[in-house]
Amino acid sequence: MESALIGKPYKNRILAALPATEIERLAPHLIPVTLKKNQTLHDAGEPVNSVYFLEQGVCSIVVAMKDGITVEVGITGYEGFVGVPAVLGGGLSPNRCFMQIAGYGYSVPAGILVERLEQPGKLRPLLERVVQGLMVQSRQTSACNRVHELEERLARWLLCCHDRVQEDRVPVTHEFLAMMLGVHRSSVTLAAGVLQQAGLITYTPGHVTIQDLKGLEKAACECYQVIHDEYVRLGLL
Repeated sequence: MESALIGKPYKNRILAALPATEIERLAPHLIPVTLKKNQTLHDAGEPVNSVYFLEQGVCSIVVAMKDGITVEVGITGYEGFVGVPAVLGGGLSPNRCFMQIAGYGYSVPAGILVERLEQPGKLRPLLERVVQGLMVQSRQTSACNRVHELEERLARWLLCCHDRVQEDRVPVTHEFLAMMLGVHRSSVTLAAGVLQQAGLITYTPGHVTIQDLKGLEKAACECYQVIHDEYVRLGLL
């Protein structure tokens, strides 16, 4: 496995940015994983034993309330990693992290990664950039969910996913969108209908296709551009 992974053209922005010497040290511990839709990577309150570097797919970070309502507070794709508590020393995951869009990537034992962080190199500052991006994304999303209209929030969510899947066709259902945005399914149907009537998207069962990217950016609230620009500034997108 070691010889196969060293020198591999990684899609994950963190792994791709590491110098050859650092990849040589990390590669023997990178375990290729196929990640299915709805697969839980970390559960709330559970130890973070593995950190994931996605090559493809999107992972949702969600907050679950006692009444069963679930709201998404962040997403991660090829630009980052899943398992921030391990890097920050918290140990336990405060939220559930699961695959909203299936994909693949690499897992690495959290203990091994922490050991590598103690060594000089680019790994620590790269991971810290991801943490910075997630902080901005989470805070902006929280504000967005409080003050902006659902159509704007839906446009923002689709654009953030588009940045990570890098395709116009996003595999998602209205039920899933309702859960992520913390609203009823009927509300998502109405909001998607507004965007579809404007010619910005089309919806078929299980998929949303972006038809007019620039138009969707104009329809989104300011939050998408704030999040996008920060990730670009950090060199993650």
